[in-house]
Amino acid sequence: MFEAVIVIAVLLALAITAILLLAAAKPDTFSVRRSATMNGSAEKIFALISDFRQWGRWSPWETRDPGMKRSYDGAERGKGAVYAWDGNKNVGAGRTEILEAATPSKVLIKLDFIKPFEGHNTAEFTMLPQGSGTTVTWVMQGPAPFMTKLMHCSSTWTG
Repeated sequence: MFEAVIVIAVLLALAITAILLLAAAKPDTFSVRRSATMNGSAEKIFALISDFRQWGRWSPWETRDPGMKRSYDGAERGKGAVYAWDGNKNVGAGRTEILEAATPSKVLIKLDFIKPFEGHNTAEFTMLPQGSGTTVTWVMQGPAPFMTKLMHCSSTWTG
């Protein structure tokens, strides 16, 4: 019985070591990309993305906390527009600022998460006309601290 406990402890220690080593070997930055083709012109879509007050019309995050507190600052839309939120555990708290708005093709956003985890990233929306529609590509990138790498290893193993 004692030998079985030792074997299990050694195997568990090896598994934990392997996960820590895999996490340490991951890149120090991350990038996530999603694209969708939508009905509507690039100009129309650009207007919705470059105006934070319009995000409630299309962003899935806007509906996850009906009581979320929102504030707007800076420019009304486009470069210099600022949007901050503070909500429940589903949305956390953070601040976004439009760094660049190239009508009608690109919106670059600085994205600072405050809670539940601190994070400082950029998000970029690009709009590319495709016939009568527009392909919108969203890319978020930023640093990947060790805990992020560790969570990525664990999510890779669990599906």
